[in-house]
Amino acid sequence: MEPGAALDPLDLKLLQALQLDGRAPFSRIAQVLGVSDQTVARRYRRLRTRAGLRVLGVTDENRLGRSSWVVRLRCTPDVAEQLAGALARRRDTSYVSLNSGGTEVMCMMKPRSREARDELLLDRLQRTPRVTSVSAHCVLHPFYGGALGLLNKADALSPDEQAALCPPPVAAPAGPVALDAEDESLIDVLRQDGRATLTELQSATGQSEAVVKRRLAWLRSTGVLYYRVQHDAGLLGHEVEAVLWLTVAPASLASVGRVLAGHPQVPFAAAVTGQANIFAASLHRSAGDLYTYLSEQIGALEGVQSVETALTLRRIKQLSYEPRRTASA
Repeated sequence: MEPGAALDPLDLKLLQALQLDGRAPFSRIAQVLGVSDQTVARRYRRLRTRAGLRVLGVTDENRLGRSSWVVRLRCTPDVAEQLAGALARRRDTSYVSLNSGGTEVMCMMKPRSREARDELLLDRLQRTPRVTSVSAHCVLHPFYGGALGLLNKADALSPDEQAALCPPPVAAPAGPVALDAEDESLIDVLRQDGRATLTELQSATGQSEAVVKRRLAWLRSTGVLYYRVQHDAGLLGHEVEAVLWLTVAPASLASVGRVLAGHPQVPFAAAVTGQANIFAASLHRSAGDLYTYLSEQIGALEGVQSVETALTLRRIKQLSYEPRRTASA
C-alpha cells in the first residue's frame, strides 16, 4: 500500500473505532458509522491484507505491579539485525527497532519478575558479542501511550460516534491485579489476535463460553487488558519516525509531559530514569516536519535543557513479531 494512498474517511473511521474498542462487533461499528456489516468486514479484510492491520490484546504492566523498561543497545552494524530479531522473539518485549544508522537497537521490555529483568540486563545482554553498551531506563510515569495511541488523535470519528463506540470506563484496582492460569491462557491468545473468537478462546482455556466472557469483562474492567491497533508505519502518511530523549528540569517534568501527550505527533511519552528523563516517540511526514517540530514545539517548552534525537530505521516488532527474511536471528 502506498503511504496514505488507499485510505479514505471510512478507513480512518474504522481504524479509530477499532482503537477505541478492538473487539467491537462489526455490526455495532457498522451501525454507528451508517454502513452495512458487509462493508465494515470488507474494509477490515482489505486493511489487514494491504496495510498490515492487526488488533492485539496488550496487558498494562502497571496494573500487574510490574515495571516497564526502555533499553538501548549500541552494537556493531554486523550484529544489529540478529540482536533485534532475538529480542523481538522474547515474550517480554513489546517493541523493537533499529535506530541510528543501524548501530543501535532499542526495545521496550516488560519483565515478569526481578529475576527475569536481571537475567536479561545483567547477564545475557552484557555477554552478547559486539554489543558495545547497554543502557536501561525504567518507565516511571507514562504521559501518553498504553491504551491510547496515535489513532486516538486521528479525529476521524465525530464526538457522538466516539461516545457510541467507547467501551465502559476502567475502574482502577486498589492494588496490583493477580492473574490465574486461565487469565494467562486468554491473554496469550489475544496477544496474537485481539479479535479471536469465543470458540478459539474456549479452546485455549478449556472454559465455558460464559466463563470466558466473564473473565474477558473482568480483565478489561480492571484495565489489565486493552487492545491496540497495529499497522504499517506509513499508513497515515508518516514516513519519518523518531525517538526523543529530553533532559528536563525536574520541576518541569509534569508540565512538559502533559504538553507532549497533547501533541498529535506523539504516540508515546513517559518520564524515565537516567540523565535524559523523558522519552518520547514521534511520527512525521518528512524530515522537514521533524525539524519544524523540534525547533518550534519542543524548543518552545520551558524546562527542556537538551534533546537527543534518533531516527527509527526499521520497526522489527510492535506488540507482535513476524520474522523478516532480512533478520538472521
